[in-house]
Amino acid sequence: MLDHEERFLFREEIGALATALGEVGQLDNVEDLLTEVTTSPRFDSDVFTLERSLQVMLGSRAGSTLVGLLTVNREVFDEVAQIGISPDIHERLTSWRARFGLAIDNALNYLNNPDGIQGHNFGTQLLHTDGGTTLQGRLTLVRYNNEPQFYIADADILLAVAADMMERLGEHLGPDMVDAELIQRLRDGLELIQRRTNSGT
Repeated sequence: MLDHEERFLFREEIGALATALGEVGQLDNVEDLLTEVTTSPRFDSDVFTLERSLQVMLGSRAGSTLVGLLTVNREVFDEVAQIGISPDIHERLTSWRARFGLAIDNALNYLNNPDGIQGHNFGTQLLHTDGGTTLQGRLTLVRYNNEPQFYIADADILLAVAADMMERLGEHLGPDMVDAELIQRLRDGLELIQRRTNSGT
């Protein structure tokens, strides 16, 4: 959580951002830009220019604050509700963080630490439609020429892919081909899915 000085600065920055977003049409303009960047085939590269584009649109201070706010941890973000900004702006910020935040954070981490990805990256995002909310996964694979290629699919499709891969690879595995830590991660992942979906054992 933020200390007293950080909280003061945080309130100042969010206040400036709210003022910039309060101009007519800005909420829709920013959402269009976020949607365009995060659905681009070159998303992991285009996100590098996102902050600059937002600074042009909103002003240097507000554009920088928005990127930070979308990728900040949940505890800090919850303090936004206590600042007293317009409900419309707060609602849109909350939806942007859920829809774009993790994908942007993952892409920025990839750009800053390309050697740490080991050839792939995975993020989640929420798709809001008239029919409701859908959880999606975003798998980014880095090819030999270092160009990222990504795939977006609903959660059930990606989980079906994971199950198919485990079944097919499992047929050919032998002792010492997979370390114990990875096996435990697979167990933990299945248990988490069971708990969250109440699917039993």
